[in-house]
Amino acid sequence: MNEVLQNIKTRRSVRKFKDEQIAREQLDEILTAGLYAPSARNTQNWQLTVIQGREKLEELQAAVGEALEQPTYSGFYNAPTMVLVSTPEDYAFGAFDSSVVLENMFLAANSFGIRSVWVNQLMNTCDDIKVREVLTRFKVPEDHKVWGSAALGFAAVEVPDDRENKGVVEFA
Repeated sequence: MNEVLQNIKTRRSVRKFKDEQIAREQLDEILTAGLYAPSARNTQNWQLTVIQGREKLEELQAAVGEALEQPTYSGFYNAPTMVLVSTPEDYAFGAFDSSVVLENMFLAANSFGIRSVWVNQLMNTCDDIKVREVLTRFKVPEDHKVWGSAALGFAAVEVPDDRENKGVVEFA
């Protein structure tokens, strides 16, 4: 089977990660894959914000949980690395462009045996005062909306290579 198709077919979302950090060289390649995503009108106006370190991740997760009124929120799944994808909030194609960036990163991560899951709670909480304070400290521009995030790390659970695909294709 084609190597690219094999990578696409074996990529899975994982929601339980080991504490082991991703090697910087691999993380750089994953980020590069994201930066090479297509964008509307070739604007490429996204920012990737990398957050590593248990303390920082727990601080952001707690702020998100408070904004969601879920004090036990654990939607970052103890991943050792989070990559936030943001664009200017008034950019009409931010959600679309960010989605392609995330998918490129997910596929690049999978090619290294690094697992991932999309975390989308920041899309609805990034304007909460406490969440915004943390994001600003972590260098997310004030005028940016976080459209999605990639939780990245090594799986702490077994990940099957096969799955049922319920997609539908129609030829007209």
